[in-house]
Amino acid sequence: MNPILNKNLFLVKEKIGMFKASNNYDIFDPENNHQIMTTKEVGLGFFTKMFRFTDYKRNTPFNVVVTTPEGKPIVSIKRGIAIFRSDVEVFDENNRTIGFFKQKFWSFGGKFEVFDTHDKHLCTLEGKWTGWDFKFNKDGKELAHVSKKWAGIGKEFFTSADNYVLQINEVVAQDAPIRPLILAAVMCIDMVLKEK
Repeated sequence: MNPILNKNLFLVKEKIGMFKASNNYDIFDPENNHQIMTTKEVGLGFFTKMFRFTDYKRNTPFNVVVTTPEGKPIVSIKRGIAIFRSDVEVFDENNRTIGFFKQKFWSFGGKFEVFDTHDKHLCTLEGKWTGWDFKFNKDGKELAHVSKKWAGIGKEFFTSADNYVLQINEVVAQDAPIRPLILAAVMCIDMVLKEK
């Protein structure tokens, strides 16, 4: 696991572009506003790109790769075509499966169950239907929180609808296997739960 995942606070900023079919983000360290990671979708086919401009955008497959700014892989997230719900696989920097997400079919605000490779439930990512606010919970404890509300150093990044902050709580140990899964789930929120 890349040591950058041991940080507890990440600012995520969408890369803006006209007529763009892919979802790409830059991830910053709020302590110094330096870019520490970037994401991009790879291998988008012609028909996937076409459907990204329709009402079926949320059903299209994706392959998102999170890297260092220099291009070193950190984690990747893949999903095939989604009909009723999304099942998403997560891979480490060596392209080994480290877990997966299962979207709940009926949920207000959106909900994922997060599992490891042995089908062990690790936590739940759940949003509020009234806004852009998501929490990772396990046995009544909040592990992490994702929100568009932020009043820290990086507040100047919050200029468009798809910029947000991920805050991992201190209860999540350094080098915990759930850390890359939390980051990966955050990259899926827009594409699976919030895209229109």
